[in-house]
Amino acid sequence: MERSRIAVAGASGLIGSALVRSLVADGHEVVRLVRRSARGEDEVCWDPVGRYVDAAGLAGCDAVVNLAGAGVGDHRWTQEYKKAIRDSRVLGTAALAEAVASLDAPPRVFVSGSAIGYYGDTGERAVDEDAPPGDGFLPALCVEWEQAAAPAREAGVRTVFARTGLVVAREGGAWGRLFPLFKAGLGGRMGDGRQFWSFIALHDEVAALRHLLDTESLSGPVNLTAPQPLTNGEITAAMGRVLQRPTLFSVPAPVLRAVLGEMAGDVLGSARVVPKRLLESGFSFAFPGIEDAVRAAL
Repeated sequence: MERSRIAVAGASGLIGSALVRSLVADGHEVVRLVRRSARGEDEVCWDPVGRYVDAAGLAGCDAVVNLAGAGVGDHRWTQEYKKAIRDSRVLGTAALAEAVASLDAPPRVFVSGSAIGYYGDTGERAVDEDAPPGDGFLPALCVEWEQAAAPAREAGVRTVFARTGLVVAREGGAWGRLFPLFKAGLGGRMGDGRQFWSFIALHDEVAALRHLLDTESLSGPVNLTAPQPLTNGEITAAMGRVLQRPTLFSVPAPVLRAVLGEMAGDVLGSARVVPKRLLESGFSFAFPGIEDAVRAAL
């Protein structure tokens, strides 16, 4: 893109902060959505759960990126926390989409976060963006999350859903918890290790989001995952090789269920997701393999 004004919700999160750094480094003007009074022209006040956005602050933005939401893996999935996960995503997306649609000159693109949790447990079957949603909490959440962006799409704004996989990063997310364990020699398989994990390096995640902003032909769902999903066992072995640590430990499925509750189903479930539309649109991965992604994170 030429120098643009881009609004980012979730700018303080793992992916959002990396995206903001990338955009600013290339000379773009970034407007952050904040949950307090704005302190300058580079901030916009919003309340995602209250479905409020100071839409005037989005005026003049060429793009809006929504990466906000309570962390899926931050707490055990009590009914209260599942509601927090849902409300932070669905209500926040609806608020942003409505604000975008209300503008006299809306942005040309709205990139809204989603997740490969949309597909549920795919087993051995590889799935792309044409696959239907799976069953369970996360698939139902992702369906509702994406539907909440309807006002922007109906207003004629190109709307893209970034269905992100497991981001390989040292600073946070699932891998932020794995790195210390593996460095201490305590890493190992989860369950039988045969479940597929669809990962993406943080660098490639940011580059892919930039690609979604730039590529006029892309709208609707786009999987943000590395080209070749691997099993948990294969990833465990790769982590051991890169970090030069043993991977003798394993966490049996019953233990995971006891510790994580309902969330264990997604840790033990298989997500063999491929980025068909991303590749077809000409995107090139810098770190397509797991060892490359782990080294990049380090």
